[in-house]
Amino acid sequence: MSDIHFGTDGWRAIIGEDFTEGNLRKVVDAAAQVFAEGASEAGAQPGELGVLYVGHDCRQDAHRYAQIAAETAAAHGFRVKLTQDYCPTPALCWSVAHDDEAVGGIMLTSSHNPAEYLGVKLRMADGGASPKEFTDRVELVMDADEGAPADAAEVPDEAVCEAVHGHGSQVCAQAGTVSEADLMTPYLAALRELVDVEAIRAAGLRVVVDPLFGAGRLYLADLLRDMGVEVVEMNNACDPTFDGLHPEPIPPWVDRGLAKVRELGYDALFINDGDADRIGAGDSRGNFVNPHRIIALVTEHMVDRGETGRVVSTITASALLDRLCRKLGLELVSTPVGFKWIYGEMEKGGVMVGGEESGGIGLPGHVKERDGLLMALLLTEMMAQTGKDLGTLVDEMLDDLGHLEFARRGLTVTDAQMDAFRTRTIPTFAPDEVCGKRVVGEDRRDGVKFMLEGDAWVMMRPSGTEPLVRIYAEAETVDQVEGLLDWAQGVVEDGSGC
Repeated sequence: MSDIHFGTDGWRAIIGEDFTEGNLRKVVDAAAQVFAEGASEAGAQPGELGVLYVGHDCRQDAHRYAQIAAETAAAHGFRVKLTQDYCPTPALCWSVAHDDEAVGGIMLTSSHNPAEYLGVKLRMADGGASPKEFTDRVELVMDADEGAPADAAEVPDEAVCEAVHGHGSQVCAQAGTVSEADLMTPYLAALRELVDVEAIRAAGLRVVVDPLFGAGRLYLADLLRDMGVEVVEMNNACDPTFDGLHPEPIPPWVDRGLAKVRELGYDALFINDGDADRIGAGDSRGNFVNPHRIIALVTEHMVDRGETGRVVSTITASALLDRLCRKLGLELVSTPVGFKWIYGEMEKGGVMVGGEESGGIGLPGHVKERDGLLMALLLTEMMAQTGKDLGTLVDEMLDDLGHLEFARRGLTVTDAQMDAFRTRTIPTFAPDEVCGKRVVGEDRRDGVKFMLEGDAWVMMRPSGTEPLVRIYAEAETVDQVEGLLDWAQGVVEDGSGC
Protein backbone atom coordinates (compact mmCIF):
# COMPACT_ATOMS: atom_id res chain seq x y z
CA MET A 1 0.00 0.00 0.00
CA SER A 2 1.18 3.55 -0.72
CA ASP A 3 2.53 5.54 2.22
CA ILE A 4 1.27 8.74 0.58
CA HIS A 5 -1.92 9.93 2.24
CA PHE A 6 -4.07 13.04 2.03
CA GLY A 7 -4.72 14.81 5.31
CA THR A 8 -7.20 17.55 6.16
CA ASP A 9 -6.27 19.41 2.97
CA GLY A 10 -3.76 17.68 0.76
CA TRP A 11 -0.55 15.65 0.90
CA ARG A 12 2.57 17.20 2.40
CA ALA A 13 6.12 15.94 2.89
CA ILE A 14 9.72 17.12 3.34
CA ILE A 15 11.42 18.13 0.09
CA GLY A 16 14.08 15.60 -0.90
CA GLU A 17 12.80 12.97 1.51
CA ASP A 18 9.24 11.86 0.80
CA PHE A 19 8.53 14.81 -1.48
CA THR A 20 10.45 13.65 -4.55
CA GLU A 21 9.89 13.88 -8.29
CA GLY A 22 8.84 10.25 -8.34
CA ASN A 23 6.30 10.63 -5.55
CA LEU A 24 4.99 13.85 -7.07
CA ARG A 25 4.45 12.12 -10.41
CA LYS A 26 2.73 9.26 -8.59
CA VAL A 27 0.30 11.64 -6.85
CA VAL A 28 -0.43 13.74 -9.93
CA ASP A 29 -0.71 10.70 -12.19
CA ALA A 30 -3.37 9.22 -9.87
CA ALA A 31 -5.16 12.55 -9.47
CA ALA A 32 -5.22 13.06 -13.25
CA GLN A 33 -6.73 9.59 -13.68
CA VAL A 34 -9.51 10.47 -11.24
CA PHE A 35 -10.09 13.85 -12.88
CA ALA A 36 -10.23 12.05 -16.25
CA GLU A 37 -12.75 9.53 -14.90
CA GLY A 38 -14.98 12.38 -13.80
CA ALA A 39 -14.64 14.17 -17.13
CA SER A 40 -15.49 10.98 -19.04
CA GLU A 41 -18.54 10.34 -16.84
CA ALA A 42 -19.65 13.87 -17.67
CA GLY A 43 -19.51 13.05 -21.39
CA ALA A 44 -16.03 14.23 -22.37
CA GLN A 45 -14.43 12.45 -25.30
CA PRO A 46 -10.82 11.15 -25.36
CA GLY A 47 -8.53 14.05 -26.14
CA GLU A 48 -11.19 16.54 -24.99
CA LEU A 49 -11.00 16.11 -21.25
CA GLY A 50 -10.86 19.82 -20.51
CA VAL A 51 -8.49 22.12 -18.64
CA LEU A 52 -6.49 21.49 -15.47
CA TYR A 53 -4.78 24.42 -13.72
CA VAL A 54 -1.45 23.99 -11.93
CA GLY A 55 -0.15 26.57 -9.45
CA HIS A 56 2.61 26.76 -6.84
CA ASP A 57 3.73 28.79 -3.83
CA CYS A 58 7.20 30.14 -2.92
CA ARG A 59 8.87 26.93 -1.73
CA GLN A 60 12.29 25.74 -2.90
CA ASP A 61 12.13 24.65 -6.58
CA ALA A 62 8.32 24.95 -6.52
CA HIS A 63 8.07 26.12 -10.14
CA ARG A 64 10.18 23.19 -11.36
CA TYR A 65 7.99 20.78 -9.43
CA ALA A 66 4.91 22.49 -10.86
CA GLN A 67 6.26 21.92 -14.36
CA ILE A 68 6.63 18.23 -13.57
CA ALA A 69 3.06 18.13 -12.28
CA ALA A 70 1.81 19.93 -15.40
CA GLU A 71 3.63 17.54 -17.73
CA THR A 72 2.31 14.50 -15.84
CA ALA A 73 -1.28 15.74 -15.99
CA ALA A 74 -0.96 16.67 -19.68
CA ALA A 75 0.12 13.12 -20.49
CA HIS A 76 -3.46 12.07 -19.67
CA GLY A 77 -4.85 14.33 -22.39
CA PHE A 78 -5.65 17.48 -20.40
CA ARG A 79 -4.94 20.99 -21.56
CA VAL A 80 -2.89 22.19 -18.62
CA LYS A 81 -2.51 25.85 -17.70
CA LEU A 82 0.59 26.36 -15.59
CA THR A 83 0.98 29.55 -13.58
CA GLN A 84 3.72 31.86 -14.84
CA ASP A 85 4.95 32.53 -11.32
CA TYR A 86 4.09 31.79 -7.70
CA CYS A 87 0.45 32.40 -6.83
CA PRO A 88 -1.86 32.16 -3.81
CA THR A 89 -4.06 29.08 -3.63
CA PRO A 90 -7.22 31.27 -3.91
CA ALA A 91 -5.88 32.66 -7.22
CA LEU A 92 -5.67 29.12 -8.61
CA CYS A 93 -9.14 28.33 -7.24
CA TRP A 94 -10.65 31.49 -8.70
CA SER A 95 -9.07 30.75 -12.08
CA VAL A 96 -10.54 27.23 -12.10
CA ALA A 97 -13.99 28.42 -11.02
CA HIS A 98 -14.14 31.09 -13.73
CA ASP A 99 -13.05 28.86 -16.62
CA ASP A 100 -16.00 26.91 -18.04
CA GLU A 101 -13.64 24.33 -19.53
CA ALA A 102 -11.75 23.68 -16.29
CA VAL A 103 -12.31 20.37 -14.50
CA GLY A 104 -10.03 21.10 -11.55
CA GLY A 105 -6.74 22.38 -10.22
CA ILE A 106 -3.49 21.12 -8.71
CA MET A 107 -1.73 23.44 -6.27
CA LEU A 108 1.80 22.75 -5.10
CA THR A 109 2.00 24.10 -1.58
CA SER A 110 2.34 23.00 2.00
CA SER A 111 0.38 25.96 3.28
CA HIS A 112 1.46 26.86 6.85
CA ASN A 113 4.06 24.08 7.21
CA PRO A 114 7.76 24.96 7.65
CA ALA A 115 9.91 25.83 4.65
CA GLU A 116 11.33 22.34 4.15
CA TYR A 117 7.88 20.98 3.25
CA LEU A 118 6.04 20.94 -0.06
CA GLY A 119 2.79 19.26 -0.97
CA VAL A 120 -0.22 18.96 -3.26
CA LYS A 121 -3.73 20.34 -2.85
CA LEU A 122 -6.43 19.23 -5.29
CA ARG A 123 -9.29 21.52 -6.27
CA MET A 124 -12.60 20.75 -7.97
CA ALA A 125 -14.22 22.40 -11.00
CA ASP A 126 -15.84 25.11 -8.86
CA GLY A 127 -12.53 25.90 -7.16
CA GLY A 128 -13.52 24.15 -3.93
CA ALA A 129 -11.46 21.73 -1.86
CA SER A 130 -11.48 18.11 -2.98
CA PRO A 131 -13.87 16.08 -0.81
CA LYS A 132 -12.71 12.98 1.03
CA GLU A 133 -14.40 10.74 -1.56
CA PHE A 134 -12.18 12.24 -4.27
CA THR A 135 -8.89 11.97 -2.37
CA ASP A 136 -9.80 8.45 -1.20
CA ARG A 137 -10.18 7.50 -4.85
CA VAL A 138 -6.78 9.06 -5.66
CA GLU A 139 -5.19 6.98 -2.90
CA LEU A 140 -6.87 3.83 -4.24
CA VAL A 141 -5.42 4.48 -7.70
CA MET A 142 -1.95 4.92 -6.20
CA ASP A 143 -2.35 1.72 -4.19
CA ALA A 144 -3.42 -0.16 -7.32
CA ASP A 145 -0.23 0.95 -9.03
CA GLU A 146 2.02 -0.22 -6.18
CA GLY A 147 2.43 -3.66 -7.70
CA ALA A 148 3.62 -2.23 -11.02
CA PRO A 149 7.34 -1.99 -11.92
CA ALA A 150 9.33 0.52 -9.86
CA ASP A 151 9.45 3.06 -12.66
CA ALA A 152 5.73 2.82 -13.44
CA ALA A 153 5.01 6.02 -11.53
CA GLU A 154 7.22 7.87 -13.98
CA VAL A 155 5.55 9.26 -17.08
CA PRO A 156 6.88 7.46 -20.19
CA ASP A 157 9.43 9.54 -22.05
CA GLU A 158 7.32 9.69 -25.20
CA ALA A 159 4.38 11.11 -23.24
CA VAL A 160 6.23 13.84 -21.39
CA CYS A 161 6.12 17.48 -22.53
CA GLU A 162 9.39 19.32 -22.70
CA ALA A 163 9.83 21.97 -20.02
CA VAL A 164 7.84 25.07 -20.86
CA HIS A 165 9.66 28.32 -21.51
CA GLY A 166 8.20 31.76 -22.13
CA HIS A 167 4.51 31.73 -22.96
CA GLY A 168 4.39 29.02 -25.57
CA SER A 169 2.95 25.51 -25.34
CA GLN A 170 4.17 22.03 -26.14
CA VAL A 171 2.01 19.16 -27.35
CA CYS A 172 2.24 15.86 -25.49
CA ALA A 173 2.12 12.50 -27.23
CA GLN A 174 -1.36 11.81 -25.82
CA ALA A 175 -2.79 15.10 -27.16
CA GLY A 176 -2.47 17.05 -23.91
CA THR A 177 -0.83 20.46 -23.78
CA VAL A 178 0.98 22.60 -21.25
CA SER A 179 0.86 26.36 -21.56
CA GLU A 180 1.85 29.07 -19.13
CA ALA A 181 -0.90 31.44 -18.03
CA ASP A 182 -1.18 34.68 -16.08
CA LEU A 183 -3.40 33.73 -13.14
CA MET A 184 -2.79 36.89 -11.12
CA THR A 185 -3.97 39.80 -13.27
CA PRO A 186 -7.60 38.69 -13.66
CA TYR A 187 -7.77 37.43 -10.06
CA LEU A 188 -6.50 40.70 -8.59
CA ALA A 189 -8.90 42.64 -10.81
CA ALA A 190 -11.76 40.52 -9.45
CA LEU A 191 -10.72 41.29 -5.87
CA ARG A 192 -10.91 45.02 -6.59
CA GLU A 193 -14.51 44.62 -7.72
CA LEU A 194 -15.51 43.13 -4.35
CA VAL A 195 -14.75 46.18 -2.18
CA ASP A 196 -15.52 49.91 -2.12
CA VAL A 197 -12.30 51.20 -3.65
CA GLU A 198 -13.37 54.87 -3.51
CA ALA A 199 -14.13 54.68 0.21
CA ILE A 200 -10.77 53.02 0.82
CA ARG A 201 -8.96 55.61 -1.29
CA ALA A 202 -10.55 58.48 0.63
CA ALA A 203 -9.84 57.05 4.09
CA GLY A 204 -6.09 57.70 4.30
CA LEU A 205 -5.41 54.32 5.89
CA ARG A 206 -1.98 52.99 6.85
CA VAL A 207 -1.32 49.27 7.29
CA VAL A 208 1.51 46.80 7.74
CA VAL A 209 1.43 43.69 5.53
CA ASP A 210 3.32 40.54 6.51
CA PRO A 211 3.08 37.69 3.96
CA LEU A 212 5.54 35.57 5.99
CA PHE A 213 7.59 35.09 2.79
CA GLY A 214 4.62 33.28 1.25
CA ALA A 215 2.61 33.46 -1.96
CA GLY A 216 0.80 36.65 -0.95
CA ARG A 217 4.03 38.66 -1.00
CA LEU A 218 3.94 41.79 -3.15
CA TYR A 219 0.42 41.03 -4.42
CA LEU A 220 -1.61 42.23 -1.42
CA ALA A 221 0.69 45.17 -0.65
CA ASP A 222 0.60 46.42 -4.26
CA LEU A 223 -3.17 45.97 -4.45
CA LEU A 224 -3.67 48.06 -1.30
CA ARG A 225 -1.23 50.72 -2.51
CA ASP A 226 -3.16 50.94 -5.77
CA MET A 227 -6.25 51.71 -3.65
CA GLY A 228 -4.48 54.59 -1.92
CA VAL A 229 -3.45 52.80 1.28
CA GLU A 230 -0.03 53.55 2.77
CA VAL A 231 1.66 50.16 3.16
CA VAL A 232 4.77 48.91 4.87
CA GLU A 233 5.42 45.33 3.75
CA MET A 234 7.82 43.09 5.64
CA ASN A 235 9.07 39.50 5.29
CA ASN A 236 8.55 39.80 1.54
CA ALA A 237 11.92 38.74 0.11
CA CYS A 238 12.34 35.80 -2.25
CA ASP A 239 13.62 33.52 0.50
CA PRO A 240 12.55 29.87 0.34
CA THR A 241 13.92 29.38 3.88
CA PHE A 242 11.35 31.91 5.18
CA ASP A 243 14.17 33.23 7.40
CA GLY A 244 13.35 30.48 9.87
CA LEU A 245 9.70 31.52 10.33
CA HIS A 246 6.80 29.12 9.96
CA PRO A 247 4.38 30.71 7.48
CA GLU A 248 1.42 30.40 9.84
CA PRO A 249 -0.44 33.58 10.87
CA ILE A 250 -0.47 32.89 14.62
CA PRO A 251 1.95 33.68 17.47
CA PRO A 252 4.91 33.40 17.69
CA TRP A 253 5.41 33.66 13.92
CA VAL A 254 3.51 36.98 13.77
CA ASP A 255 5.54 38.66 16.50
CA ARG A 256 7.72 40.66 14.08
CA GLY A 257 4.63 42.11 12.43
CA LEU A 258 2.99 42.93 15.77
CA ALA A 259 6.14 44.76 16.87
CA LYS A 260 6.24 46.72 13.60
CA VAL A 261 2.58 47.84 13.68
CA ARG A 262 2.98 48.85 17.33
CA GLU A 263 6.16 50.81 16.48
CA LEU A 264 4.48 52.65 13.60
CA GLY A 265 1.04 53.01 15.20
CA TYR A 266 -0.61 52.07 11.89
CA ASP A 267 -4.29 51.18 11.60
CA ALA A 268 -3.84 47.43 11.19
CA LEU A 269 -1.50 44.54 10.46
CA PHE A 270 -2.51 41.87 7.92
CA ILE A 271 -0.73 38.49 7.96
CA ASN A 272 -1.12 35.65 5.45
CA ASP A 273 0.10 32.06 5.53
CA GLY A 274 2.35 30.32 3.02
CA ASP A 275 -0.25 30.06 0.25
CA ALA A 276 -2.27 33.13 1.33
CA ASP A 277 -5.59 31.39 1.89
CA ARG A 278 -5.53 32.24 5.61
CA ILE A 279 -5.44 35.50 7.52
CA GLY A 280 -4.37 36.78 10.92
CA ALA A 281 -4.26 40.41 11.98
CA GLY A 282 -2.99 42.88 14.54
CA ASP A 283 -4.11 46.26 15.82
CA SER A 284 -2.18 49.52 16.26
CA ARG A 285 -1.27 48.56 19.85
CA GLY A 286 0.39 45.35 18.69
CA ASN A 287 -2.39 43.08 19.91
CA PHE A 288 -3.00 39.92 17.89
CA VAL A 289 -6.51 39.78 16.37
CA ASN A 290 -7.26 36.08 16.15
CA PRO A 291 -9.30 34.54 13.32
CA HIS A 292 -12.32 34.01 15.60
CA ARG A 293 -12.68 37.77 15.88
CA ILE A 294 -12.01 38.28 12.18
CA ILE A 295 -14.77 35.82 11.22
CA ALA A 296 -17.22 37.66 13.46
CA LEU A 297 -16.21 41.06 12.06
CA VAL A 298 -16.55 39.82 8.47
CA THR A 299 -19.94 38.22 9.18
CA GLU A 300 -21.37 41.42 10.64
CA HIS A 301 -19.84 43.46 7.82
CA MET A 302 -21.44 41.27 5.17
CA VAL A 303 -24.83 41.83 6.83
CA ASP A 304 -24.13 45.57 6.84
CA ARG A 305 -23.49 45.25 3.10
CA GLY A 306 -26.96 43.78 2.66
CA GLU A 307 -25.95 40.13 2.37
CA THR A 308 -27.74 37.25 4.05
CA GLY A 309 -27.51 33.47 4.29
CA ARG A 310 -26.13 30.73 6.49
CA VAL A 311 -22.85 31.09 8.36
CA VAL A 312 -20.69 27.95 8.42
CA SER A 313 -17.78 27.32 10.75
CA THR A 314 -15.96 24.37 12.26
CA ILE A 315 -16.40 22.72 15.63
CA THR A 316 -13.51 24.87 16.96
CA ALA A 317 -15.37 28.14 16.30
CA SER A 318 -15.66 30.77 19.01
CA ALA A 319 -18.86 31.19 21.00
CA LEU A 320 -18.61 34.81 19.82
CA LEU A 321 -19.82 33.71 16.42
CA ASP A 322 -22.80 31.92 17.94
CA ARG A 323 -23.68 35.03 19.95
CA LEU A 324 -23.39 37.22 16.85
CA CYS A 325 -25.51 34.92 14.68
CA ARG A 326 -28.24 34.79 17.31
CA LYS A 327 -28.18 38.59 17.51
CA LEU A 328 -28.42 38.96 13.72
CA GLY A 329 -30.93 36.14 13.21
CA LEU A 330 -28.51 34.06 11.11
CA GLU A 331 -28.35 30.27 10.98
CA LEU A 332 -24.97 28.97 12.17
CA VAL A 333 -23.87 25.54 10.90
CA SER A 334 -21.02 23.66 12.62
CA THR A 335 -18.77 21.17 10.77
CA PRO A 336 -15.74 18.99 11.61
CA VAL A 337 -12.32 20.63 11.26
CA GLY A 338 -11.20 21.25 7.68
CA PHE A 339 -12.42 23.66 5.04
CA LYS A 340 -13.55 20.77 2.84
CA TRP A 341 -16.48 20.33 5.23
CA ILE A 342 -17.35 24.02 4.93
CA TYR A 343 -17.07 23.63 1.16
CA GLY A 344 -19.60 20.78 1.38
CA GLU A 345 -22.10 23.20 2.95
CA MET A 346 -21.28 25.82 0.31
CA GLU A 347 -22.13 23.27 -2.37
CA LYS A 348 -25.63 23.03 -0.92
CA GLY A 349 -26.13 26.77 -1.44
CA GLY A 350 -27.43 29.55 0.76
CA VAL A 351 -24.11 30.21 2.54
CA MET A 352 -23.04 33.81 3.11
CA VAL A 353 -19.65 33.19 4.74
CA GLY A 354 -17.65 30.19 5.88
CA GLY A 355 -14.65 30.25 8.18
CA GLU A 356 -12.40 28.16 10.39
CA GLU A 357 -10.40 28.75 13.55
CA SER A 358 -7.09 28.55 11.67
CA GLY A 359 -7.85 31.72 9.67
CA GLY A 360 -9.34 30.31 6.48
CA ILE A 361 -12.41 32.39 5.62
CA GLY A 362 -14.29 32.45 2.32
CA LEU A 363 -17.25 33.98 0.54
CA PRO A 364 -18.86 31.47 -1.85
CA GLY A 365 -20.09 34.33 -4.04
CA HIS A 366 -16.41 34.94 -4.83
CA VAL A 367 -15.15 31.34 -4.88
CA LYS A 368 -15.93 28.35 -2.68
CA GLU A 369 -12.54 28.56 -1.02
CA ARG A 370 -10.65 30.50 1.63
CA ASP A 371 -9.06 33.77 0.55
CA GLY A 372 -6.66 35.60 2.86
CA LEU A 373 -6.20 38.52 0.46
CA LEU A 374 -9.94 39.14 0.18
CA MET A 375 -10.31 39.07 3.97
CA ALA A 376 -7.61 41.75 4.29
CA LEU A 377 -9.47 43.90 1.75
CA LEU A 378 -12.75 43.48 3.64
CA LEU A 379 -11.12 44.54 6.91
CA THR A 380 -9.70 47.54 5.05
CA GLU A 381 -13.17 48.37 3.72
CA MET A 382 -14.61 48.16 7.26
CA MET A 383 -12.04 50.62 8.56
CA ALA A 384 -12.57 52.94 5.60
CA GLN A 385 -16.35 52.99 5.87
CA THR A 386 -16.46 53.40 9.66
CA GLY A 387 -13.47 55.69 10.10
CA LYS A 388 -12.15 53.37 12.86
CA ASP A 389 -8.93 51.41 13.14
CA LEU A 390 -9.00 47.64 13.54
CA GLY A 391 -8.47 47.71 17.31
CA THR A 392 -11.47 49.97 17.79
CA LEU A 393 -13.66 47.71 15.66
CA VAL A 394 -12.63 44.69 17.75
CA ASP A 395 -13.16 46.53 21.06
CA GLU A 396 -16.66 47.64 20.05
CA MET A 397 -17.60 44.14 18.94
CA LEU A 398 -16.40 42.62 22.23
CA ASP A 399 -18.21 45.29 24.25
CA ASP A 400 -21.37 44.28 22.39
CA LEU A 401 -20.99 40.49 22.39
CA GLY A 402 -18.91 39.92 25.51
CA HIS A 403 -15.21 39.24 26.00
CA LEU A 404 -13.89 35.75 25.33
CA GLU A 405 -10.28 34.58 25.11
CA PHE A 406 -9.01 31.62 23.06
CA ALA A 407 -5.81 29.57 22.83
CA ARG A 408 -4.66 26.19 21.55
CA ARG A 409 -1.70 23.84 21.97
CA GLY A 410 -0.24 20.97 20.01
CA LEU A 411 0.79 17.95 22.09
CA THR A 412 3.22 15.38 20.71
CA VAL A 413 2.14 12.00 22.07
CA THR A 414 3.39 8.42 22.16
CA ASP A 415 1.67 5.62 20.28
CA ALA A 416 0.25 4.33 23.56
CA GLN A 417 -1.12 7.76 24.49
CA MET A 418 -2.69 8.18 21.06
CA ASP A 419 -4.25 4.72 21.21
CA ALA A 420 -5.72 5.40 24.65
CA PHE A 421 -6.99 8.78 23.54
CA ARG A 422 -8.67 7.39 20.42
CA THR A 423 -10.13 4.24 21.98
CA ARG A 424 -11.13 5.46 25.46
CA THR A 425 -11.13 9.24 25.82
CA ILE A 426 -12.95 10.18 22.62
CA PRO A 427 -15.78 7.61 22.84
CA THR A 428 -16.32 7.33 26.61
CA PHE A 429 -14.73 10.11 28.69
CA ALA A 430 -17.57 12.21 30.16
CA PRO A 431 -16.79 14.54 33.10
CA ASP A 432 -19.59 16.36 34.90
CA GLU A 433 -17.45 19.45 35.31
CA VAL A 434 -14.14 20.81 34.07
CA CYS A 435 -12.03 23.11 36.24
CA GLY A 436 -15.06 24.13 38.28
CA LYS A 437 -17.32 24.74 35.26
CA ARG A 438 -20.35 22.53 34.71
CA VAL A 439 -20.45 20.56 31.45
CA VAL A 440 -23.60 21.55 29.55
CA GLY A 441 -23.01 19.70 26.27
CA GLU A 442 -20.57 17.63 24.24
CA ASP A 443 -19.63 17.00 20.62
CA ARG A 444 -17.70 13.90 19.51
CA ARG A 445 -17.79 14.34 15.72
CA ASP A 446 -14.10 15.29 15.51
CA GLY A 447 -12.27 14.39 18.70
CA VAL A 448 -14.22 15.43 21.79
CA LYS A 449 -15.47 18.88 22.78
CA PHE A 450 -17.06 19.80 26.11
CA MET A 451 -19.28 22.88 26.22
CA LEU A 452 -19.21 24.51 29.65
CA GLU A 453 -21.34 27.05 31.46
CA GLY A 454 -20.75 30.67 30.53
CA ASP A 455 -20.03 29.81 26.85
CA ALA A 456 -16.63 28.35 27.79
CA TRP A 457 -15.46 25.17 26.09
CA VAL A 458 -12.50 22.82 25.80
CA MET A 459 -11.69 20.42 22.98
CA MET A 460 -9.18 17.63 22.26
CA ARG A 461 -8.65 16.43 18.70
CA PRO A 462 -6.14 13.95 17.22
CA SER A 463 -4.19 14.76 14.07
CA GLY A 464 -4.88 12.47 11.16
CA THR A 465 -1.29 12.54 9.88
CA GLU A 466 1.02 13.21 12.87
CA PRO A 467 1.53 11.84 16.42
CA LEU A 468 -0.15 14.98 17.67
CA VAL A 469 -3.24 15.88 19.67
CA ARG A 470 -4.44 19.46 19.39
CA ILE A 471 -6.20 20.98 22.37
CA TYR A 472 -8.33 24.13 22.25
CA ALA A 473 -10.07 26.24 24.89
CA GLU A 474 -12.16 29.39 25.16
CA ALA A 475 -13.31 31.22 28.29
CA GLU A 476 -13.76 34.71 29.72
CA THR A 477 -10.15 35.21 30.86
CA VAL A 478 -6.68 34.16 29.77
CA ASP A 479 -6.13 32.43 33.14
CA GLN A 480 -9.29 30.36 32.69
CA VAL A 481 -8.20 29.38 29.18
CA GLU A 482 -4.77 28.29 30.42
CA GLY A 483 -6.43 26.26 33.19
CA LEU A 484 -8.65 24.47 30.67
CA LEU A 485 -5.67 23.72 28.43
CA ASP A 486 -3.69 22.34 31.38
CA TRP A 487 -6.67 20.10 32.23
CA ALA A 488 -6.94 18.86 28.63
CA GLN A 489 -3.21 18.23 28.47
CA GLY A 490 -3.46 16.10 31.61
CA VAL A 491 -6.33 14.11 30.09
CA VAL A 492 -4.39 13.46 26.87
CA GLU A 493 -1.08 12.61 28.50
CA ASP A 494 -2.13 10.56 31.52
CA GLY A 495 -5.88 10.86 32.01
CA SER A 496 -5.52 13.03 35.10
CA GLY A 497 -7.19 16.31 34.13
CA CYS A 498 -6.75 19.15 36.62
